[in-house]
Amino acid sequence: MSDELLVAREGAVLQVTFNRPRQRNAMSWEMYDGLVAACEAADADDGIRVLVLRGAGDEAFVAGTDIAQFTGFTSGEDGVAYEQRMEAVLERLETTRVPTVAAISGFCVGAGIALAAACDIRVSTTTGRFGVPVARTLGNCLSMNTYSLLVFHLGPARAKDMLLRARMFSADEAHAAGFVARLCEVGELEETVAGVAARLAQHAPLTMWAGKEAVRRLRLANLPDGDDLVRTVFGSEDFRNGVRAFLDKTPHRWTGR
Repeated sequence: MSDELLVAREGAVLQVTFNRPRQRNAMSWEMYDGLVAACEAADADDGIRVLVLRGAGDEAFVAGTDIAQFTGFTSGEDGVAYEQRMEAVLERLETTRVPTVAAISGFCVGAGIALAAACDIRVSTTTGRFGVPVARTLGNCLSMNTYSLLVFHLGPARAKDMLLRARMFSADEAHAAGFVARLCEVGELEETVAGVAARLAQHAPLTMWAGKEAVRRLRLANLPDGDDLVRTVFGSEDFRNGVRAFLDKTPHRWTGR
């Protein structure tokens, strides 16, 4: 693995750390590929019973995909290809045979909340902040699969509140919604996650696999296609100008075109 994504085995637990703290652990393509490889490694080793994802430092779990990677997009088809690639990563994480735990501190935003939602259990410090603020930042959208993850976990009303108002949910709100399973203080995250992982490692692997796979299949039942939505939004002037304004840190006015 690269220096930006660290993988280490601790007994029955495979630890994956997103290691770009200065960029709030924003994901590069290499990091996504490394996460897929870590999922493959967890499935290939019978001694691995739990996979834990975490961000380096206390400021962020993952603050989305590195925005600089969007500068080369020239059409809606680029957006469709990106979301299909993201969907493949999320599917690989969601179908990992061992239980997956997201250890969250600070920002869990955009692609970060998608990665956390694809995990089986989420543990957060009280500093956790959850959202998809693209309606006020980039002017892009999500794939139908990612929308489904948010609606499945939060319900349609909370999901639309998060998306339309570009609102960040606090850790308390995410816990009240059932998205976060355990809350703890910043200094207690390691111990809390270790306790959750130790308990999972003691349980019947096939029983847990069947349970998580059943829930995944229920979520995906009758999932509609949404490429037309992605193609329209990523192909818009608003998106191209939004990316430029975000990187240049300049104001931007949305036109709806």
